[in-house]
Amino acid sequence: MEEYAQLTVFSCEAETQAEFNKRLIDFWTRLLRVSPEEYKRVYAETARFEARAQRFARRYLVGCDICEMIERELVTSQINFEPIDPNDLYSKYEAAAPEWFQIPH
Repeated sequence: MEEYAQLTVFSCEAETQAEFNKRLIDFWTRLLRVSPEEYKRVYAETARFEARAQRFARRYLVGCDICEMIERELVTSQINFEPIDPNDLYSKYEAAAPEWFQIPH
């Protein structure tokens, strides 16, 4: 069974949810254009933003084989994130609606 790592990204402290959402759309659109095969390894995202310590957060399940590349791209794009824990893995069955949305490829 294939397993996925959890990626959590955060807004800047003074950033609105709409501003953060736009930055995420820009990030994922660029990744889709530049690295379409790697983008296919992004399995799911949470259906809603979460509030965490005065910031917004969004979680994703990504293929373990692209974690390092995703982290490099996030740094380049100046998107805050928790380092991905390679030992905290999930199956696709744990990304169930309504909490998760599977990304169509």
